[in-house]
Amino acid sequence: MFKQITEAKLNDLHFKYDEDSGLRSIIAIHSTVRGPALGGCRIIPYSCSKDAVTDVIRLARGMSYKAALAGIELGGGKAVIIQPTHDFSREKLFKAFGRFVNELNGRYITAIDSGACVKDMDYIANESKHVTCTSSTGNPGPYTAKGVFLGIKACLSASPELNDSLSGMRVAVQGLGNVGYALCALLHDQGVHLYVSDVDQHKVSQCVDDFGAVSVAAEDIHKTPCEIFSPCGLGGILSEKTIPELQCSVVAGSANNQLLTSACGQQLEEKGILYAPDYLINSGGLIFVAKAHQGWSEQKVNRHIENIYYTLLKLFDRNKQTGEPCSVIADHMAEAMLFGSSPDT
Repeated sequence: MFKQITEAKLNDLHFKYDEDSGLRSIIAIHSTVRGPALGGCRIIPYSCSKDAVTDVIRLARGMSYKAALAGIELGGGKAVIIQPTHDFSREKLFKAFGRFVNELNGRYITAIDSGACVKDMDYIANESKHVTCTSSTGNPGPYTAKGVFLGIKACLSASPELNDSLSGMRVAVQGLGNVGYALCALLHDQGVHLYVSDVDQHKVSQCVDDFGAVSVAAEDIHKTPCEIFSPCGLGGILSEKTIPELQCSVVAGSANNQLLTSACGQQLEEKGILYAPDYLINSGGLIFVAKAHQGWSEQKVNRHIENIYYTLLKLFDRNKQTGEPCSVIADHMAEAMLFGSSPDT
């Protein structure tokens, strides 16, 4: 565990168990150099505590990098709750988590992530002021989707073999939650041919009905011949096994930690696939959460989200000039803002 903390340059890691509610939770604070650490609370049924530790450390690091590249004066953190295997009260669980957040005295601000909802954030708000994405703030999903949509357009501008217009293009979307569904709606409006998958067949059927999408088995979606593959589910989809199976020109989606290992970024580069680094393209939700928490108008939030497009163009230009993987360039850009220079410069 300490090796993981050192390699990720993590500030600290906090654990909490509450017998009454069944809460088993971990909060990782990666950096507070630019401000309090902001990051969502994920609740999923981890197979073991080791997996939860690995997940929260990687996610917290990604949030620091995301905030830096988004120009947000906040640090990066993340929380995970190991979902109880028995029946439990969400109210008691998230209130207990809220008290856990309070113990950090404002160094960490929590928000929605996988498995959580606005009502859960309201429960937390009963115990802690260090929370956003409550019913008074709203769901960041549509803003994340808008950032991914703008990122896809940046990919088109930077990819010589693709047209600037999305009309008639094939996009394979993996994961149809709040972000994936909202992204499908934006793409459908542009005349995109959608191929979709999700473990929840009801969500797939909804996209088929609403957007004329083609349903694809979850295990096959990354293999679908298309111009753009958009991972919008959980992380680790891009691996040494799956990358050779990709039949796309671009990977651009909202999922966190899409690369299973850092070497996978080089593998995408060698295969000639343009990759939009996840923590850059999916930062629209963070921008909304951070700025809504600080009282920004929606117009100002949307203008800030539009910067995702221009930051990606700068990154892609450097990729063309140097041949470095896009994932490495993004890391160096963020590290320069967090640490003054990247470890390799």
